[in-house]
Amino acid sequence: MPCNQAKGSRSVEDFLAHRPERLATVLQQIERPLGDAAAMNAVSPRLTEAVSVLGRPVRGWSGRLTEKTRGLSGLAKTHTLDALSVGHLDHAYGDRIVRSAGQVLVAKATGRGSYARTTPDRYGFPRLYRSRVKQHFGYVTGDLVHAVVPSGKCAGTWTGRVSVRARGQHSIATPAGRINVFHGHLRLLQWSDGYAYGTRVEPVRQRL
Repeated sequence: MPCNQAKGSRSVEDFLAHRPERLATVLQQIERPLGDAAAMNAVSPRLTEAVSVLGRPVRGWSGRLTEKTRGLSGLAKTHTLDALSVGHLDHAYGDRIVRSAGQVLVAKATGRGSYARTTPDRYGFPRLYRSRVKQHFGYVTGDLVHAVVPSGKCAGTWTGRVSVRARGQHSIATPAGRINVFHGHLRLLQWSDGYAYGTRVEPVRQRL
């Protein structure tokens, strides 16, 4: 690699003396344990061997090759664009990734509630007992709802994930904070399935 040839046998402190911020980043990375990388290097060939018995073509692809493809295609560094850059391209014949998604779906695991039947205090002793009934007035904690509140301090239109209450005064998580809304003012948008969904705009290309 050209960077390795430029560095030669010099120490990293000498080589990056004129770039203190870069030097600090490199030294910080050196101190990190490599246990995760070692585990992946050990598991990867075994996983490829196990999947190969299914009768489908399997090919490994290194992070270095992925980075090369991403760089030659002028793509920014994101998980999505890294996944797009995995696979064989013949760069000698001008193969490039010419189109990528401008917006991607993001799914976040939120779970389906807690199995705990009590809420502890700061000392770990049960403070109150939770109801075994998770659905109240047609709603379950985690449902995405739309609320139209006609009056009061929470008057307005709100959208967010709901936390149900047995008394019917449910709580909604909104960008402005949590608000309490009567269940009659709610409209269901999406059943809770243990995930929260959103979108993320992918960065523009680094270069053409």
